[in-house]
Amino acid sequence: MPSIVGFIIVIVCVFGGYALEHGNFSVIIQPIEFLIIFGAAGGALVAASTSEALKGVVQGSIKALTKPHIYGKQDFVDLLLLLNDIFRKIKKEGLISIEQDIENPESSKIFSAYPNIINNHLALDFIRNTFRSILTTNITHFELESLLENEIEIIYEELLSPVHKIEKIADSMPGFGLVAAVLGIILTMGMIDQPPEVLGHHLSIALAGTFFGILTCYGFMVPLVQKLEFFCGQQKEYLNVIKTAIVYFIGGGAPQIAVEFARRIIPPHIRPSFEELENLMKGRK
Repeated sequence: MPSIVGFIIVIVCVFGGYALEHGNFSVIIQPIEFLIIFGAAGGALVAASTSEALKGVVQGSIKALTKPHIYGKQDFVDLLLLLNDIFRKIKKEGLISIEQDIENPESSKIFSAYPNIINNHLALDFIRNTFRSILTTNITHFELESLLENEIEIIYEELLSPVHKIEKIADSMPGFGLVAAVLGIILTMGMIDQPPEVLGHHLSIALAGTFFGILTCYGFMVPLVQKLEFFCGQQKEYLNVIKTAIVYFIGGGAPQIAVEFARRIIPPHIRPSFEELENLMKGRK
């Protein structure tokens, strides 16, 4: 389920409950408070981030709002079938036979059968660079496994970088809400000679800043961070499937065995069954 559905539920429940208690929305809907809280948060994010990190924050947030996941079952099926096709070609024609496929995947008969993988630049580059290393060096499968594990960890940490930025801002949102509340109290103290109902109204407005800071943190940004961490984990799982299959194949395993090892590390809820994958592979022979 896309995150935006959950956020709508949060909004409906929080503000619906406020409305059911006959709350006055003119008290809590304060554009100046929003300017202070979200303007300060946005400025802090810009100050703490590189342009690449900011781009990652925007792109990741859009994905989290609109997509339930990065990879589904069919994505892993396509990946396993692609790897099986590559392995079988190598087994039949030799390692050098895939050089043109690796260098020009768009015109490759093997890769062009899987357009989603061609459009997945992260996975495609990982596959291509791995086979380039195999083609141009005498790397053993033990060395290859270590190399790919290190690369996956580096990629994973880079994917997490924008998520950490959002997490830091999420942690600071209650503080920014408090800043807005303190400013509101300062303004209220400047009206100390006003009637109690006027002072009460302005104190309510001040407290609205604290409310929005806390709500934004725990109702929106923390769930967003959790969703983005899930997406990063899926990217890592996808790359680990590639790594496992290639390492076992280069280590001397038959194509079907290498693919089976890779299939077993796919999370169970989206893992294709042995029979399902075997039938698909037989249909492609």
